[in-house]
Amino acid sequence: MNSGLARFTGKTVIVTGSSSGIGEGIARRFAEEGANIVLNSRNRADCEKVAETLDADRTLIVEGDVSSPEFAARIVRKTVEQFGALDVLVNNAGIARMGQLADARDKDIDAVIDINVKGVLYLSRSAIPELLKTKGNIINIASVSGLGGDWMMPIYNASKGAVVNLTRAMALQLGAQGVRVNCVCPSLTRSDMTDGVTDNDGAMKAIKNRMPLGRAAEPEEIAGPVAFLASEDAVFVTGVNMAVDGGVSASNGQPNFFG
Repeated sequence: MNSGLARFTGKTVIVTGSSSGIGEGIARRFAEEGANIVLNSRNRADCEKVAETLDADRTLIVEGDVSSPEFAARIVRKTVEQFGALDVLVNNAGIARMGQLADARDKDIDAVIDINVKGVLYLSRSAIPELLKTKGNIINIASVSGLGGDWMMPIYNASKGAVVNLTRAMALQLGAQGVRVNCVCPSLTRSDMTDGVTDNDGAMKAIKNRMPLGRAAEPEEIAGPVAFLASEDAVFVTGVNMAVDGGVSASNGQPNFFG
């Protein structure tokens, strides 16, 4: 999908978890609009597959684990060394674990909270000094599961709820200094993480019966709202948790389909 826009020419954007799925879609959208792109995942080879299709002069790969504060500092430092500044941070990296909370293992709780919550905290903390210089912004990727509950995803729900409220808190702290912070909350979106659902005919039939738009989202359909919120078109928008969910959250009190 080519938007025909060029709102980010000369700007630099970090997208964590950008080797596939929503993160890859977001990185491609910013690249199409002229940005320098910093790709990230824990596997460099996966990022290289994405980078092969992007402008090499405007692409940097920094592999590593967002749950490490040392890595958070390193990706920001390498970004500024390569491109001179940082304008947008997209905190997209995330994982999910399903099941009953009573059966959850310590390592699963730790893994979800470390990546989905601490990763956002560490990356944002490292990026803020650079974003203050550029009057840039942060886009967090949460989920409709952070706005309501699911039957079998309590740890994931807790982590995404934390990101939703962290977005509000950072917006309050940083707005007067010229840095905007917003959040996009997808519902079910086609990605490696959701293959088990989107490839399941029974699950997809249930989703079609519940979701007003009747289907899962494609990654590029999440990328468009992210690019809008990061752009000057949204210059007076901050502290927003935008549901990009095919209408799922319009049904108050109903469990959500995660993104």
